[in-house]
Amino acid sequence: MLLEGTGGETATTVTASVNYLVFLDGMMRSRTCFCAVFRADESQAELEEFQQMSRDYEAELETELKQCESRNKELLLDKNRLCIELENLKEKFETQHSEAFRHISTLEEDLAQTRAVRDHLQKYIRELEQANDDLERTKRVTIMSLEDFEQRMNHVIERNAFLESELDEKENLLESVQRLKDEARDLRQELAVRQKERRPSSSLGKDADRTDGPCPAVGSPSIPITPSKPICAFTTPPASSIRRGDGLTGTPLTMSTRISALNIVGELLRKVGNLESKLASCRDFVYDTSASRPSLSAAPGSPLALERGPEVPASMSPPPQYDSSLVKRLEFGPAPPRGISQGPQSPQGGVKILL
Repeated sequence: MLLEGTGGETATTVTASVNYLVFLDGMMRSRTCFCAVFRADESQAELEEFQQMSRDYEAELETELKQCESRNKELLLDKNRLCIELENLKEKFETQHSEAFRHISTLEEDLAQTRAVRDHLQKYIRELEQANDDLERTKRVTIMSLEDFEQRMNHVIERNAFLESELDEKENLLESVQRLKDEARDLRQELAVRQKERRPSSSLGKDADRTDGPCPAVGSPSIPITPSKPICAFTTPPASSIRRGDGLTGTPLTMSTRISALNIVGELLRKVGNLESKLASCRDFVYDTSASRPSLSAAPGSPLALERGPEVPASMSPPPQYDSSLVKRLEFGPAPPRGISQGPQSPQGGVKILL
């Protein structure tokens, strides 16, 4: 019974459980249906909303599409216009590029030429600087040479002035010597004439030999007392004729000419000294003859008296040739013999010396 009771309870429980499960299943299904209906309504609403939104969006898209198409057309037009402009710009660029290339080529050539000219000018400037340095160095050397030359020229001018003064002194000495020679010759002629007047013609030659004999002994040439031809009056040449030679008129003297002039002056002074010594010897001879003549008096008619000629009275004055003034004038010696060649001449036509 217990088993039957336990089985009945179990069946009841199972049935109740099944019923509960069925109820739950129905509840779940109804709930699911309700949810499905609700969801369907929501979905329908959403669908409608979505469709409305889709239509709005489609309209907007169509509007945007139209705008985009119009914009695209405008862009295409701009593109075509820009392509055309690009082609034009390319052509212009090519043209300008070619022109710029030619211009750049020309500028490069000009630059190369300018650089070449610059290099040449720099080289020329360096050469000019070197030449300038050489010229400055030459200028300094020339200035130093010129200063040295001026110093030497000043010394030469001083020496030339000294030589000119010596030449002037020599000219004065020449004039004095020539004048004294002329005076001595005139005095000899006057002495010869007076002796000729005082003595007989027979004893004139012996007295002249006795009077002028010692002069050749001291080195002076003898001069004929009674010349066969008339004696021509000798005139002293003017100072201008013996002043200077033809080569000394204003022309500068060289060193050899100056040396020769100095030699001539020295030789002239030596000859003048020799001439003075000869004149002094002649003066002594004149004094000796004047002192010895009174002691040679002889009786009249004797041979010595005949040779001497008529006796001169003691009251008579001494002959004029023994005058003191004549003796002083004869101190310079006898005149040189005719035909003596003139002295040496300077290389440039120097002073002609009559010795």
